[in-house]
Amino acid sequence: MSMQLTSAGAREDPICRFPGSALPVRGPCVDLVRPYLAFLGGSETFGRFVEAPFPTLVDRALGQSCVNLGSINAGLGAILRDAGVMRIAAGAELTVVQIPGAQDLGNQYYRVHPRRNDRFLAPTRRLAALYPEVDFTQFHFTKHLVTTLYRQSPARFAPVLDELRALWIDRMEQLLGTLGGRVLLLWLQYDDRRPQDDAPLGPDPLLVSRAMIDRIRPDARGLVEVPVVPAGRRVGETARMAFGPLQALAAEHLPGPSMHRRIAARLSEAIRTLD
Repeated sequence: MSMQLTSAGAREDPICRFPGSALPVRGPCVDLVRPYLAFLGGSETFGRFVEAPFPTLVDRALGQSCVNLGSINAGLGAILRDAGVMRIAAGAELTVVQIPGAQDLGNQYYRVHPRRNDRFLAPTRRLAALYPEVDFTQFHFTKHLVTTLYRQSPARFAPVLDELRALWIDRMEQLLGTLGGRVLLLWLQYDDRRPQDDAPLGPDPLLVSRAMIDRIRPDARGLVEVPVVPAGRRVGETARMAFGPLQALAAEHLPGPSMHRRIAARLSEAIRTLD
């Protein structure tokens, strides 16, 4: 196992890479001594900018070893592709899976970065033909891409949306099947008070509906729903987070320490009930 601190003039959280894995997950690395619980997810599970992410708090509350496999901006594609991370999750007594958005899946319309799935790489010929007037060099992130395409033409975006949602269901079913159904789904429901014009596709996790979650719910052991208010909307919350000057905006849109405590409390209660 290796641990490193990545830095580009800004504060970064500890990173761990387990043997056989290319995915940078939350450090410090821990010994994989069974029984343990595993946590799969993106930036929230990773606990970016907070000292004690909710997997750490669940560990303390339950007195059971918890392995944080959260990775910044990782989506379903990055998780399923990483044999090392999947092997660790498959060895857990239970894996908590943060429900991801659907926009970060590579598909027949566009390609995404293999590890940081929120990065848009390029359109396919199919998407270029669907939106011939769009200059795709302006996009670096999938959320910006799908929001702009939807605003440009909701009708033309419909097949893209259908593709992403169908892929999301397929990949989630694949994940749950690989883990043998020993999964507790975590739905972090963002409190999005922005006008419809600013968030036409709704809050995070983007493009995911309750009907989609109901479709995969029978294959998991349970579902925990937690309303999330970003740190920037809670008085004094960002003051308890650690980030560099250029990371302030990102920090404001993520859960702060008090939200991590709330998530951990809900998860701990649910896990005790499963036992």
